[in-house]
Amino acid sequence: MKSEHIDRPAILAEVNAAFYRYEKALITNDTVVLDELFWHDPRTVRYGAGENLYGIEEIREFRASRPSQGLDRELQNTVITTFGDDMAIASTEFRREGSDKVGRQMQTWVKMPSGWRIVAAHVSLMV
Repeated sequence: MKSEHIDRPAILAEVNAAFYRYEKALITNDTVVLDELFWHDPRTVRYGAGENLYGIEEIREFRASRPSQGLDRELQNTVITTFGDDMAIASTEFRREGSDKVGRQMQTWVKMPSGWRIVAAHVSLMV
């Protein structure tokens, strides 16, 4: 891929907006927005800190059953890179208040007819 197709400003702005919309929904437990921003497909994958979820239905079930308290976190070292007009990778580290652990999150975003959607995600904690 030619370098001029990486991080085009308009595309990068779109993905940043989607990423931070997801982050706001995550810390406020807005499950409607969280569900909207994942690809509604059985091939969607989300590896969590303690769970492996395959398909949008398992992801929805996880979101519905997780606690809605203590979700605030501080992001650091966030890197979002776009490739062409319809694919991006978002990587970030996070810390939660009262914890010394560093979390890591990676998301693969694809621009669908309905907008930017997460097609794969990975969340883990450093030990």
